[in-house]
Amino acid sequence: MHCGRVTWSGGSRLDRSSLLVEMSMILSASVIRVRDGLPLSASTDYEQGTGVQECRKYFKMLSKKLAQLPDRCTLKTGHYNINFISSLGVSYMMLCTENYPNVLAFSFLDELQKEFITTYNMMKTNTAVRPYCFIEFDNFIQRTKQRYNNPRSLSTKINLSDMQMEIKLRPPYQISMCELGSANGVTSAFSVDYKGAGKISSAHQRLEPATLSAIVAFILSLLCGALNLIRGFHAIESLLQSDGEDFNYIVAFFLGTAACLYQCYLLVYYTGWRNVKSFLTFGLICLCNMYLYELRNLWQLFFHVTVGAFVTLQIWLRQAQGKAPDYDV
Repeated sequence: MHCGRVTWSGGSRLDRSSLLVEMSMILSASVIRVRDGLPLSASTDYEQGTGVQECRKYFKMLSKKLAQLPDRCTLKTGHYNINFISSLGVSYMMLCTENYPNVLAFSFLDELQKEFITTYNMMKTNTAVRPYCFIEFDNFIQRTKQRYNNPRSLSTKINLSDMQMEIKLRPPYQISMCELGSANGVTSAFSVDYKGAGKISSAHQRLEPATLSAIVAFILSLLCGALNLIRGFHAIESLLQSDGEDFNYIVAFFLGTAACLYQCYLLVYYTGWRNVKSFLTFGLICLCNMYLYELRNLWQLFFHVTVGAFVTLQIWLRQAQGKAPDYDV
């Protein structure tokens, strides 16, 4: 069915909603950060039908649960469907009529994803603070939405065979209303079991995507651990040769190695009291280097302590993908 622009000469919102349902079209789209539900961009032309406005509540509720859901999902809300995909910490969500083809819906989201990743780097999306700080992306959303709402112009520009095969092999997870929770904000606790993805619970929370700084911190911490380990073995060798090496130096070197490796673990995995453990581990690194003061020059001490402080900071910055704030999506 051709889906051009409709001119309204009058009538109630209910009449308009009924006509929208009969048409096959995309109504709106949003770009949302996964870890906290922060809206990064959105189309600015929401239809005003009562059914469409009702669906905006589901957008808001879904944005709070993105970190707990698979990367491709569909929520059916009567006459309308909400589809979304998530990748690299960002989710792309759209609202369409129930009769809009699935392959076109996810092809539309795939185009939004590719353009957004090309236009904005991960650092910008991770450090964004204000809602809708990439609102200029709405221009691309509007153009793409118009294309996908006009099948005649769309059919010659894209190849849907790959998307059809992908959806057939890995269909979107169907979210039920009981999983989503009630519209008044009282949500049900649930775990998602999706094609081997496993059940996600509070005991196994996922961390935010690793930044470049976190990766550098991980490598430096491994380097410090390796240096401590090498010096520890040299200390053992000196002790065996009866060169008067203090056994406590050996303990200090190996404790320093363990502390560096444990910082790497805390940087990669979520655990209870994670921030407290990171500060205590940094304290142990400082104590070990204080004891090894006679065996290291000032630059070596400065390097080990600075790396420990840098890794501790990155552990603190890379938090778990917890409950999302109540943004007005």
